[in-house]
Amino acid sequence: MLLKEDYLSGQVLLIDKPLNWTSFQVVNKLRWEIRQAFNIKKIKVGHAGTLDPLATGLLVICTGKMTKQIDTFQGQIKEYTGTFTLGSTTPSFDLETEINKIFSTNHITEDLIQETTKQFIGEIQQFPPIFSALKKDGKRLYEFARAGETVEIKPRTVCIEAFEITKINSLKVNFRVVCSKGTYIRSLANDFGKALQSGAHLSSLRRTKIGDFNVSNASTFEAFIASLKD
Repeated sequence: MLLKEDYLSGQVLLIDKPLNWTSFQVVNKLRWEIRQAFNIKKIKVGHAGTLDPLATGLLVICTGKMTKQIDTFQGQIKEYTGTFTLGSTTPSFDLETEINKIFSTNHITEDLIQETTKQFIGEIQQFPPIFSALKKDGKRLYEFARAGETVEIKPRTVCIEAFEITKINSLKVNFRVVCSKGTYIRSLANDFGKALQSGAHLSSLRRTKIGDFNVSNASTFEAFIASLKD
């Protein structure tokens, strides 16, 4: 069992983020729970890499002096698993927004899906989603998007180390991706659909690894809170 001094001196906590929670909400709740459990007035708590509310999986949470390592952890290679849904797109590239376009999928074969992954291995240029927390001119991109405003987004270079199709069930395509910091799997879904001469959006996402940290070693939010009260 960890003590008050342990959290203050610095800990790395692995949390399996639940669906529909923001990473910010997880950090705030954990900070509050740690403060309550040990009667701490103030403690630094931060996360090493945001997960969208509709994603689950590994959040690396740092406390106390370990928050100085956040940038190091954020820069490490990440692994994701999830599902692309072929034949339709959404403005956010995932299920945060409603489907806005339908595309033909009659020409898409399993071989074509497998072959198309090869286009995305290595360094690629990727446009971040307009529905993202990136800032431009002091505003989050999603603020422009929700206001219906058009804004220029510049592409950036990311690296896809592995892109594996693990299962194909009609229009549902399961995948595993190993990628660099700054990669948007939502954008990969959208670009993958275009490369198939169709459309696609991200319908589920789970982060499984950050560097040497693995979600298999992570605690659920409820289990961590319970451990504070043991």
